Amino acid sequence: MIGVVNCVAYSRKTGQKIADIPLADVSETLAADADAYVWVGLYQPNALLLQEVQSEFGLHDLAVEDALRQHQRPKAEAYGDSVFIVVRTARLESDDICFGETHIFAGARYVITVRQGASLSYAPVRQHCEQNPKQMRYGTGYILYALLDFVVDNYFPVTEDLGTHLQALEREIFADTFKRQTIRHLYDLKADLVRLRMAVTPLQDICNFLMHHTDVALVPRGILPYFRDIHDHSLRIHDAIDAQSEMLRVAMDVNLALVSVGQNEIVKRLASWAAILAIPTMIASFYGMNFDNMPELHWRLGYPFAMLTMFVGCLWLYRRLKRAKWL
Repeated sequence: MIGVVNCVAYSRKTGQKIADIPLADVSETLAADADAYVWVGLYQPNALLLQEVQSEFGLHDLAVEDALRQHQRPKAEAYGDSVFIVVRTARLESDDICFGETHIFAGARYVITVRQGASLSYAPVRQHCEQNPKQMRYGTGYILYALLDFVVDNYFPVTEDLGTHLQALEREIFADTFKRQTIRHLYDLKADLVRLRMAVTPLQDICNFLMHHTDVALVPRGILPYFRDIHDHSLRIHDAIDAQSEMLRVAMDVNLALVSVGQNEIVKRLASWAAILAIPTMIASFYGMNFDNMPELHWRLGYPFAMLTMFVGCLWLYRRLKRAKWL
């Protein structure tokens, strides 16, 4: 079926995989085995497929409506004896950060993942779970942990890549020549950090919800430390994002300061040369007024003396400005 990646039944008693089953046979499988639970993986399903899944598992209308719409806020909400979780995913594509979403429906006997947009496949998560039947006996709570842990762990290479870009931009900031593209890169990096923070921060609330929400008993006491580990990882990523944001803010301030210093240097040089050129301009302007009774007007050495005066005055002012480091 288009949109269905996997539909697999597992045994809570043994933690082993029972079989791959059609989506239409889920109800019969769960009714036949009281210890069975299923994990359904969907990728960008259409409305008809989600309606079929809703009727098969009895999902709440509001949760299904949110799953159909992308760009949802990361959250965890309880609907009776099930929960609906939205997480933002991130992955690197040619040094660009692409964000997607995963909507998770979880109950005592089912987990349904709906991937939207840029999201890595959860095949490695399924393989890891199937290789650990002891933990799979915890049921859907362990699958929920494995999914969230996979999403959080994929944030680490993204933050490391952002840190590498920031270090490269720091070298460009202190270059001798101003580059407008550097400012654009700083702005893009700031935008990526803001979007990454918006994706990571709600994960702390989601973990707290799953660990302390007693109305929906999806997380057995035995795997509470696993969710605390996810919470700790999300805090580490959040701290790394905050540190990079602060460094980026300082880098932008330094860049603006260096641009201002460079402009001041240019203004100082222009002012220095204007002052030097003012000396010959002033002397030449006096003798360009064409009055008869001007001093030294008929002196044979007047012209060489005026030129010498201009040269000496300009040279003296040039040396003074050079010594003051204006030139």
